Amino acid sequence: MKEYFAEILYVIAMSKKTQWAIILGIVFFIGISLVGSYLASNLQFSGSLRGLEDAVVGKLLKRYDKVALLALISFWVLAFKCYRRDKNRFW
Repeated sequence: MKEYFAEILYVIAMSKKTQWAIILGIVFFIGISLVGSYLASNLQFSGSLRGLEDAVVGKLLKRYDKVALLALISFWVLAFKCYRRDKNRFW
């Protein structure tokens, strides 16, 4: 089991594409979440639509969360593909 983890860490350490895919996945996830929160918090309705503001903000936040999660998963799938390709190349 120790050799298995050492192999995984070695391949990740040597593969720049895998490292970038993992890092970009995390950065895009955090960035999309923060931008979505900022944009939803600045949303203000006036007049008779003020009652719908909370419902719309909640739906927008769920959409931003789904997009952020989709970005994270897609970058990590890319990282896994790069990992497998580089694992075959290194070993």
